Amino acid sequence: MTTINNWALFEDQEPEFAAAVRARFAQYPHHVLGTLRKDGSPRLAGLNVDIRGGELWLGMMPDSMKAKDLQRDPRFALHTNPGAGEEMPDGDVRISGRAIELLDPPELHRYAEETETPHPFHLFHADLTEVVHIGIDGDDLVVRTWTPAHGLRTLRRGNDDEPPREDPPAQATGTPAG
Repeated sequence: MTTINNWALFEDQEPEFAAAVRARFAQYPHHVLGTLRKDGSPRLAGLNVDIRGGELWLGMMPDSMKAKDLQRDPRFALHTNPGAGEEMPDGDVRISGRAIELLDPPELHRYAEETETPHPFHLFHADLTEVVHIGIDGDDLVVRTWTPAHGLRTLRRGNDDEPPREDPPAQATGTPAG
């Protein structure tokens, strides 16, 4: 049996980090999805993201090219809308994973009713392989990365020649050390 690393698992392992990532996605309705075309070249397309019921959902119009890409090769990268200006005070978020299409008609209908999504549509949920949040803390660029295999790691880089440094690992409670 294949293990699915869904949003609920991520949120259970790192609730504070997951809340920050969710809040960043909630700032704007449209985000950028990267998929792979038939020839292997990248495709970027806008889409809305929905986090509900322990899943990160990717919804698409019927027969859209991005849906066809994911049906052929489920690997994706998702990037939050950077918004206006250059500041991005709440950072930048990227999620990578594999998209799993929901094909069960009663479940699709339930989702459509809950979200007022018009039929027909494609709906995928994410099997997360990596969640990255990049932000600024003082003079440091802070890169927080969660993977199912390694959990949450934090790397800091200054604006100098010093090598990046890793923050101490999080305590067993899932909260940052220190």
